[in-house]
Amino acid sequence: MELSLLPIFWYGVLHAFGPDHLTAIADFSIGRGRRKTLFVTFAFALGHGVSLFLFAKLLESVDLPAGILANGDLISGVVIASIGAYLLFMVATDRIHIGRHLHEGEEHVHIWFGSSHDHNDADFQKRTASALTIGALMGAGGVRGMLVTLGAIAHNDVDFWMVLAFTAGVMLVFMGFGYIVALINDNLLTSRRNVRLAFATAGAVSLIVGSQMLF
Repeated sequence: MELSLLPIFWYGVLHAFGPDHLTAIADFSIGRGRRKTLFVTFAFALGHGVSLFLFAKLLESVDLPAGILANGDLISGVVIASIGAYLLFMVATDRIHIGRHLHEGEEHVHIWFGSSHDHNDADFQKRTASALTIGALMGAGGVRGMLVTLGAIAHNDVDFWMVLAFTAGVMLVFMGFGYIVALINDNLLTSRRNVRLAFATAGAVSLIVGSQMLF
């Protein structure tokens, strides 16, 4: 059975608009500079796409009960709710900070977790690796809907190009939403009050979305 890649691409676009995906992107991107936000968003999309492909190939050859596939949604719910609880904890314990620094005559705003802040890339690398990992874990939740929609399991025809088209649609939305978050970071997160409010909002939304997926 031949499937046009264009409908698969558009299904990827629709899939990416899931509240769990957008919530996860906001959680990892909030408070970052534009370049770092887009890089972290790309890492999340890449992890999600690779995970979907691997799960798709696995499910092609292994006939798993539908109930097991449905548990993938539980993984996504636990991940999102846990991130939300963590952000709320960081806000409640006053561990999110904002500072201003001059670099080559230009003022830059820096937001960081913990009691101290340095200028190396350790935090950025950690966030990127976390986004890649979380994107991969959430692929377990997305693979069921993708394969059912494409009819891929029944026809045993999942291939690299199908998943690539799906991932391209997902990445288009992820990167666009990441850019919006970056604009918010640049223009609104300029005071301690706004930073705390933004992280508290992201945490609360994540907890609600994750809890709804679980229950």
